[in-house]
Amino acid sequence: MSISKRIAERTSTKTHIEVAEWGENGTPEKVYYGPLLAGELNRIQRKHPQFLNNASFEAMVDLIILKAENGQGEKLFTLEDKAILMREEVGVISTVAAALMSGSSVEEHEKN
Repeated sequence: MSISKRIAERTSTKTHIEVAEWGENGTPEKVYYGPLLAGELNRIQRKHPQFLNNASFEAMVDLIILKAENGQGEKLFTLEDKAILMREEVGVISTVAAALMSGSSVEEHEKN
């Protein structure tokens, strides 16, 4: 298998984070995402140049809009949802954005 095919296969792998605050009936919402790719980071940094050094909450919300998916691979949010996400609790946004940045679930980090 070529290197480019191995990269494509590896970067298509999805993981998830469970977000209790976004769930229903006591069941947390599963937010699926793949690793943060170079092109995606470039897209975020065009709008938020200091993203890697000093990420604003608006940048984190933009990352969530870009990366968050449901179990079927459909986007959970659109730009129309940005105003609602900007009114979410800081702790929820930072937790979800941190997971999306790391490419692994919070549960995996807690194991280490």
